[in-house]
Amino acid sequence: MSTAHDYDLIVIGGGPVGENVADYATKRGLRAALVEEELVGGECSYWACMPSKALLRSGGALRAAQRVPGAREAITGGIDADAVLARRTSFTSDWNDKGQAEWVASAGIDLVRGRGQLDGPGRVRVGDRTYTARAVALATGSVPTLPDIAGLAEAAPWGTREATSADHVPPRLIVLGGGVAGSELALAFSSLGSRVTLLSRGPLLSKEEPFAGELVADAFASEGIDVRIGASPERIDRDDDGIVTVRLDDGTTLQAEEILVSTGRRPNTSDLGLETVGLDRKLVVDETMLVDGTDWLYAVGDVNGRALLTHQGKYQARAAGEAIAARLGGDAVDDGAWGRHAATADHAAVPRVVFTDPEVAAVGLTEAQAHDAGLSVRAVEYELGSVAGASLHADDYTGRAKLIVDEDRRIVVGATFVGQDAAELLHAATIAVVGEVPIDRLWHAVPAYPTMSEIWLRLLETYGRPA
Repeated sequence: MSTAHDYDLIVIGGGPVGENVADYATKRGLRAALVEEELVGGECSYWACMPSKALLRSGGALRAAQRVPGAREAITGGIDADAVLARRTSFTSDWNDKGQAEWVASAGIDLVRGRGQLDGPGRVRVGDRTYTARAVALATGSVPTLPDIAGLAEAAPWGTREATSADHVPPRLIVLGGGVAGSELALAFSSLGSRVTLLSRGPLLSKEEPFAGELVADAFASEGIDVRIGASPERIDRDDDGIVTVRLDDGTTLQAEEILVSTGRRPNTSDLGLETVGLDRKLVVDETMLVDGTDWLYAVGDVNGRALLTHQGKYQARAAGEAIAARLGGDAVDDGAWGRHAATADHAAVPRVVFTDPEVAAVGLTEAQAHDAGLSVRAVEYELGSVAGASLHADDYTGRAKLIVDEDRRIVVGATFVGQDAAELLHAATIAVVGEVPIDRLWHAVPAYPTMSEIWLRLLETYGRPA
């Protein structure tokens, strides 16, 4: 470590991304500090990934049992909402970060509590103290956006934080937004007993293959969720009794005890002191997460806008932490495609899962994205419920799978699986995409029988071998 600085590396943001940047740099001999103004562990641990999946799991387990004769008959009651909320709270450690802070200390990382802001190159101000470092990494994540709808802000809507940390289940809930979080939380609260209305201007899960949103919408209708595609709220009000009224553009109105807004997120670059180093709010980074125009500042995870997913941010963090250590140590940086210090997968090999029922699991490009990228592709689909492993998994299994094949290189560049527990099929597809495994070689990857992974064989048979 240089004695001219307080630290080799200061990371602003103590979520999973920031933790990984600091950890990987520390393992390479750097002295690092982690600055966090809320809870160490960040959004994913306390208000997103973990609590939302805990809220979904009990309903999913109950529906899975109901789909299997023998297990179905053993079910004598419904969901215990209080028990679900208590289990959710256990996964957040009751919103106490003592355990996470202890891990930071055990990793040899200094924890600085407070809001971190840049105060010039290599300078971070926290409260009334300024720290210096040879490198600084921003890992401040993203924040929700609120649509410009008359009365919405004044109606005290739930965001995803309020929903995942709720201490009660509202009798009626209106969900605004048909993306990942909106869809997941609509199902979670419906399972817990809310009468849910989901308003979406476009198809559900519109960034995925069209059939994914269609299958989820059909399942939601069966669940009793009122899905309104194309609905556009004009005004939202909350009265003195706490009841929310939503007036739609067709003149109809809806009422509920709570309204949840989940209409997107943006990189959290506000009030970071970027102006002190000549930068604006849009951060552009190279493959090692180094901010363009600097040789000391990094932006990792959601804050750089590349791939707003926790696992992808942690992937970037591993590359960045190693790259920072290499640069500060005077070592070569391997930042070429698929290099040790490059987050190459951000561009065309991002895995993502929507934990609805059915689950939506996808990696790489959709067919539309592949065409937009100028690739010559062929798409093949197969009903997942026709695979023996799926039919054993649940009666009347409903699902579909799709591969996108680059015809010029004869490799898979995208895959989507929709169905109960389909997320467990995803990593094999991720390996195929990242590894650019030739189609002809995939024929030799024999799926065990009878598992749902036999879908790979059926998709390959649909694609066909060359004559």
